[in-house]
Amino acid sequence: MSEVDDLPISSSCPPAFPERQCDLFRDVLAGLAQAHLPFAVAGAFAFQRYTGIWRFTKDLDVFLPRDFLPAALRICDAAGLITEMRDPVWLAKAWHGEYFVDLICGMSNAAISVTTEWIEHAWPGTVLGVNVPILGPEEMLLSKIFVTRRERFDGSDITHLIYRFGGEMNWGRVLDGIGQHWELLLWHLLLFRYVYPDSEAVPPMVWDELLARFQPIMYANPGVAFRGSLVDQKMFHIDVSEWGLPNLERELRQEVLRRDAESQNTPPEAA
Repeated sequence: MSEVDDLPISSSCPPAFPERQCDLFRDVLAGLAQAHLPFAVAGAFAFQRYTGIWRFTKDLDVFLPRDFLPAALRICDAAGLITEMRDPVWLAKAWHGEYFVDLICGMSNAAISVTTEWIEHAWPGTVLGVNVPILGPEEMLLSKIFVTRRERFDGSDITHLIYRFGGEMNWGRVLDGIGQHWELLLWHLLLFRYVYPDSEAVPPMVWDELLARFQPIMYANPGVAFRGSLVDQKMFHIDVSEWGLPNLERELRQEVLRRDAESQNTPPEAA
């Protein structure tokens, strides 16, 4: 059997989560809620909320602003999980056995960070019987837009999210959130258009806005640096290591670490 055969197929059938996993996730969610931390659940549970698609997961994805990571780790520790700051740019982890809680404060390439506004726009929801905020569909889209690596590509997730919920999205917030990386949004929307050619889930104003931006730079965009490392640092490694192109991912990560070091008055670590 190939690796492709081992991958799950999309389905609306809910998985049977082990009770031990459910209890662990409930304890963490209840602790975060009782501490009044600004957080929102993302990942498989939020994806099901907006698309109806279930997938089995051993991870609980929790999004929160960077400043609240230490408090969230303490709550996980109190719930009996082992905790670790895995990557100060974007990820802390807590786990017990084979079950994990990912505490996420941005994207690994540092191009997008979780802000308090992300949490303010979260939707009310229920995860494993616990009332919690669910990351909004707009922020769900933004959180997946840079998951474009060879070993993992969230393009189908974005496509399903738009198909099922695009008509209710605040597209102005999506455009604001993607900022200077709007061409990546256009790329994903073109994939959506290819997959669902008769769908009107993306409003005309979004197409008009993005295509108007694209028209004058369609053939070339002089002065804009190489951005391949933001898409896949491994597949575009040769570009920066042998061909002399700039490593924008490293620059953005170093900037995040520099800001954190300034706020803590400590020297930054290497990215």
